[in-house]
Amino acid sequence: MLDDTDLLILDELSKNSRITMKELGEKVHLTGQATSARVAKLEDNGVIEGYTIQVNQDKLGYVTHAFITIMTEGIYHQPYLSFLKTQEPYVIHNYKISGDGCYLLECKFPSNAELDQFLENLNKHVNYKLSIVINK
Repeated sequence: MLDDTDLLILDELSKNSRITMKELGEKVHLTGQATSARVAKLEDNGVIEGYTIQVNQDKLGYVTHAFITIMTEGIYHQPYLSFLKTQEPYVIHNYKISGDGCYLLECKFPSNAELDQFLENLNKHVNYKLSIVINK
């Protein structure tokens, strides 16, 4: 069971996973050594699964942000999943969902023309509903 200090540690690490244990300890009112032990315990228990970076897709030139609800015709999804593997530069997340579709695909594209080409190729495998992000 997590206590309030563990939750504070997780909150601070989610803001800056590169923070030193000493700095983190100061924020959660523990010594650096005690903080390090807490973080190690959170890792060992699988609460912290890993550390990552957040990439600014706009600065990489991927300015068109789309959510695509995928509707497959049957239970055989492999053609769609194989197609996605060839489109990795565009795909941020592919969530299997319940509700209006089978998957919710989050993508970024450098242009509307590349989005259009992606959708033409996608439509060979599945039907879809497109939503474009206007603003975060």
